[in-house]
Amino acid sequence: MNTTAKEPVWIPVSTVSEFPEDGGVCAKVYGEQIAIFHFSSRNEWFACENKCPHTGDMVLSRGMIGDSQGEPKVACPMHKKSFSLKTGACMSGEEYSIKTYPVHIEDGTVYIGIESPGTQG
Repeated sequence: MNTTAKEPVWIPVSTVSEFPEDGGVCAKVYGEQIAIFHFSSRNEWFACENKCPHTGDMVLSRGMIGDSQGEPKVACPMHKKSFSLKTGACMSGEEYSIKTYPVHIEDGTVYIGIESPGTQG
């Protein structure tokens, strides 16, 4: 079994100036809705799937962001379940989780690291 992690394909999404400070935006990449968050107060960026695993609503990009004991999180605006933006784990006690993606900023452009459609397994 090959357990070597694949390098992500870096997809340019938009410029840094298009993102609200301490808020989120949704982008469609390879047919997937991805929520991207700019924690300007922490000078950090995070990305996750936009779909709330609780009900399947595409709303996480509109969720409230914050932290819990230093762990960055997003709360679903519909159901208030919170998810770690580092691990994707539900922080509200349930067994739900979300997929997270690496984010890279270069020359004022926001890039999302994903597996290309041909390498997803």
